Amino acid sequence: MLVRILGLAFACILGVASIRPAHADGATPDTVVQGIADDLGKAIEGHQDELKSDHEKLIKVIDGILLPRFDIDYASILVLGKFARSSTPEQRARFAKAFYNSIAHRYAEGLLNYTKGRVRVLPSKGELSDKRSIVRTEVVLDDGKTLAVDYAFRKTKEGDWKAYDVIIEGISYITNYRNQVGAEIEKSSLDALTTRLETQGEKVLQSMEKDQKG
Repeated sequence: MLVRILGLAFACILGVASIRPAHADGATPDTVVQGIADDLGKAIEGHQDELKSDHEKLIKVIDGILLPRFDIDYASILVLGKFARSSTPEQRARFAKAFYNSIAHRYAEGLLNYTKGRVRVLPSKGELSDKRSIVRTEVVLDDGKTLAVDYAFRKTKEGDWKAYDVIIEGISYITNYRNQVGAEIEKSSLDALTTRLETQGEKVLQSMEKDQKG
């Protein structure tokens, strides 16, 4: 279930790339997410079978949409936590790329479960500041129940709003993976973990999640 929900959650972030930069027309993270929540169903519906049978094509679609609007470097620093301070810029960049690729493969098929109307953007409470914002949404499950899914955005120096975290029922994916990544680095090293992510991808994430549950 978590894989599917995260897939739906990242689906919302994916659509942000199809909107013009937030500073270009005064759009806020709320209006950006609201716009894509309505449009994403149209983009996915009718193509599920095609994309499900061609995983690499699905990943290319995700890359083309997600990379410009998700702050991967910043998210990776947060995931690394204390280990970011002792790593080099080259190590952080390599980890960021490997971690993103693993996440994209892990949750790609969750995007295919997106249908129009699944995501409801809730009214903004004006949280944080003009450089940070939280977009609160509800994801409608198959049984009609709703799940709280929030998106953390930050404004770049260029004035663009970029997403960097997904919080499901109060649980941050960054915090969740920070614990798992920290444990893996302590067992080996950052370089060793990055190499495993580069060569084994989503299998490493699955292993980390299994270890944490165990």
